[in-house]
Amino acid sequence: MSVVEHRLSEAIAAHIRGTMRVNPSPAELRSWDRSLPILARDLVDAGLGDVEMLVEYQLPLTSKRADVVLAGVDLHTGADAYVVVELKQWSQAELFEDDPGLVLVDGMPGGPKLHPLLQVQGYCEYISDFVGALHGRSDAIRGVAYLHNAAEPDIDDLYRGVRSEQTRLFAKSSRGAFLAYLRDRFAPRSGAEAADRLLTSAIRPSKQLLKLAAAEIRDREQFVLLAEQRLAYEIVLNAVARARRASSKEVVIVTGGPGSGKSVIALSLLGELSRQGRPVMHATGSRSFTETLRRVPGRGSSRVKGLFKYFNSFTTSDTNDLDVLICDEAHRIRRTSHNRFTPSHLRGERRQVDELIDAARVPVFLLDEHQVVRPGEMGTVAEIREHAEVRGLPVHEISLDEQFRCGGSRAYEEWVLRLLGLRPGGPVPWPGDDHFTVALAASPEELESRLREKRDEGYSARMTAGFCWPWSEPRRDDTLVSDVRVGAWSRPWNVKGDRAVGTAPASSLWATMDGGFEQIGCVYTAQGFEYDWNGVILGPDLVCRDGRLVTVRKASKDPALTRGTTEGETDRLIRNTYKVLLTRGMVGTLLYSTDRETNDFLQRLVPPR
Repeated sequence: MSVVEHRLSEAIAAHIRGTMRVNPSPAELRSWDRSLPILARDLVDAGLGDVEMLVEYQLPLTSKRADVVLAGVDLHTGADAYVVVELKQWSQAELFEDDPGLVLVDGMPGGPKLHPLLQVQGYCEYISDFVGALHGRSDAIRGVAYLHNAAEPDIDDLYRGVRSEQTRLFAKSSRGAFLAYLRDRFAPRSGAEAADRLLTSAIRPSKQLLKLAAAEIRDREQFVLLAEQRLAYEIVLNAVARARRASSKEVVIVTGGPGSGKSVIALSLLGELSRQGRPVMHATGSRSFTETLRRVPGRGSSRVKGLFKYFNSFTTSDTNDLDVLICDEAHRIRRTSHNRFTPSHLRGERRQVDELIDAARVPVFLLDEHQVVRPGEMGTVAEIREHAEVRGLPVHEISLDEQFRCGGSRAYEEWVLRLLGLRPGGPVPWPGDDHFTVALAASPEELESRLREKRDEGYSARMTAGFCWPWSEPRRDDTLVSDVRVGAWSRPWNVKGDRAVGTAPASSLWATMDGGFEQIGCVYTAQGFEYDWNGVILGPDLVCRDGRLVTVRKASKDPALTRGTTEGETDRLIRNTYKVLLTRGMVGTLLYSTDRETNDFLQRLVPPR
């Protein structure tokens, strides 16, 4: 804060001292040197020096930050009032190919950017959805895109096409209108209490992907897409329109870690394109994920169920039969589509990625390379790009560099990657994060008990484990065998098949239906899903020796890893398996290892509660 205040005039600093709450790093703060003083001066000149400035406000359950949230008292009602301000230092910008959602910025590399009004609109909607203090008060928060270096004629394009009562666009040459907007929004009173209520408000649970998918596909968009998520969405729609006009073909690759919003983008695109009447389908390589989508969004509608396919469904498709093919969980693309059940006349060496690229004018691949967990899975950016470029196809790549699932904790995902040796630098102590909990359990009994307490409090919770125990068929009396045994404690794996066994849900519904908590999930049923609290049992296939986690192939009971794979492939797949298991939780993760030395190692990394 002192860096910013030093650059303000003494009069400005005197007015706003104590009203600016700064949360950025020093490097981020240096980047604000030109923008923050301008906004602060505008508040002072508007007679609103006591309005609070929440700088780099972190959106709940995500690492995404809004530039500034102004907190104060509504001039007309006396209630709490907020304005999200997206500060842009652009001096010239225009719509990209007349697309109202995309903007080309003069002198800025990297292709089209998301329209700033769409960006700030997404922030407002997201905050309204998650901050309990704003529940039922959508009028309490509004948004502004402030291009304080631009004259209106130089950004005239940006005023076209984007319409919302919740958001406004201002330029340097419309500063007077901006000040009038602020005066009409805020009373000249302290915004400290309003800021406190926003920062300390209870956070409502995030919208569960599958509970909203039906409304998303059938009726209207239910998901709020933020920043890079919305950029990916707009780029796909733009590519679809261009491909249809020019009878051409383009490939889009969207990469992101667990919970970064890949499946939200996929379902948002599916909903919008199907409403437009475009030939579109959704495909995955995950039986659990596909069957759940068919049962939940597709319940009662054979048309909706038909939108969800598998990667191997396109072996005989005509070229460009679809406008768009959305390949979710694309890290699960396999070398070829045939298996032991494929008729001999359909077998061949054609790559599955080629089939998927050929199937649509715009194939969209959403993937996380660290989630390849089975032999033969080939879904990588390099593989997809190579096969597209051989055909001479343009490739658009978007990185979702923000982490959403693990309580918004990028620190936690980084910690997991280093713990598992999937990122250089070696394991490090858990640094802690106010938005995410990591803790150890002294026993499987304690792990289950603590998760059950969270579930009783209203959170969703599941237990998972490495594939280190046999997996039996159900008994004749329709009960499951408790295969996962650690000392005197034991629990069954999730159901193998597509029908419930007693109160245990079918395999594909283990992560989402009542009854799933009583079984231990494996990577094949957990991948692609999320729950609030995540319990992970590290089996003897991943143990600590000499200060590092090493894999033990002979301890695995996964037949896919114990035959036909090299030691190096097995090592990578086991590490990726635990990466998936460790990143399912949105609020917290509890850990327990069956190996004493590994538990001692983890205790040195994770401090006691």
